[in-house]
Amino acid sequence: MNKSIVYTDHSALKYLFTKKDVKARLLRWILLLQEFDFKVIDTRGAENYAADHLSRLENPYENIFDPKEINETFPLESLNKVAHKDPSTPWFADLANYHAGNFIIK
Repeated sequence: MNKSIVYTDHSALKYLFTKKDVKARLLRWILLLQEFDFKVIDTRGAENYAADHLSRLENPYENIFDPKEINETFPLESLNKVAHKDPSTPWFADLANYHAGNFIIK
């Protein structure tokens, strides 16, 4: 396998391999990363153009919290068989609100 070079501003990664006594959680990561043949080179974030460009990509979910209409029809018949205590509110309102805008009305 070819040796890879990792350009990163994550200096803790370099520190991880030089530390002698580590906790079990960090040791698991060290053992996992030792399976790969790579060299870590510190690069300031502003100089790491590829990572800088990737961090500035447009987010297609940027407007995820905008109000959306809730579709009260579900294609799965099994979902329609579930009963709800309050007949004035559809039983799946919490689920729909959570998926539509990551909130639940209590």
